[in-house]
Amino acid sequence: MNDTAQQFTTRQTAVLDAALSLLVDGGEKALTTAAIAKEAGCSKESLYKWFGDRDALLAAIISRQASKVRIPQAPKLSFTEMALHEALVDFAHNLLQVICSEVSIALNRLAISQASKGDYTLGKTLLNRGRGHIGAQTTVLLRQAEAAGFLKFDSAEAAYQVLYGLVLQDIQLRVLLGDSLRPEEQNLKQLAEVAVNHFLKLYQTN
Repeated sequence: MNDTAQQFTTRQTAVLDAALSLLVDGGEKALTTAAIAKEAGCSKESLYKWFGDRDALLAAIISRQASKVRIPQAPKLSFTEMALHEALVDFAHNLLQVICSEVSIALNRLAISQASKGDYTLGKTLLNRGRGHIGAQTTVLLRQAEAAGFLKFDSAEAAYQVLYGLVLQDIQLRVLLGDSLRPEEQNLKQLAEVAVNHFLKLYQTN
């Protein structure tokens, strides 16, 4: 499980999911404390108690979305090349599912909208709590694979950036710009496989 998910109680997670639903359906204007409280069946006082101000609530929403990405773990028993391949493909597939979801697209559009007005708070939070957290956790597996002799690189962080780029390509950008050819679910697994195969050709030791 992603560590980000562990900071929220079941009730708080339900509230964040309600907020995400409002964001997707109505955009930024729909994301008011009154609307979230009504949708989640809680009081505004509870929202402020749990999450603080609006920026803190948005940060929590981003953390909730990032928690949906399954961080790849090294197999506890038999850490083989095949196990590494499967772990990376599962991660890449899940990352594509989350990044291409309506929720992630809505969050990125909101961040872009705010940045155009000179407010970079949400964008920085997306980078730190979303991409940054996922990357930091995934590099743990890459270092373990290097220690096991399966991968070779100068920097695990740089290798992760290559993996991330190979997985996402320009897919999210196209969706953000309104490309109607959103990848179908059956294609996401294939895209993940291709990306991981390219990554391993670059960094695998043999």
